[in-house]
Amino acid sequence: MGYIKGVFEELKRVNWPSVGEINKYTWTVIVMIILFGLYFAGVDTVFANLINWLVSL
Repeated sequence: MGYIKGVFEELKRVNWPSVGEINKYTWTVIVMIILFGLYFAGVDTVFANLINWLVSL
């Protein structure tokens, strides 16, 4: 039981982010995922077309 009690004591000391910070960080992650997804889709398309062109020679 000492371990569980210690865990709850530590959780009381945690500096939890505010709702505004959570919202800001969530949107930052969503935007970055979209940007990286578009980037990798573009790179994949370029390489796929390059490989198809090389194979068709």
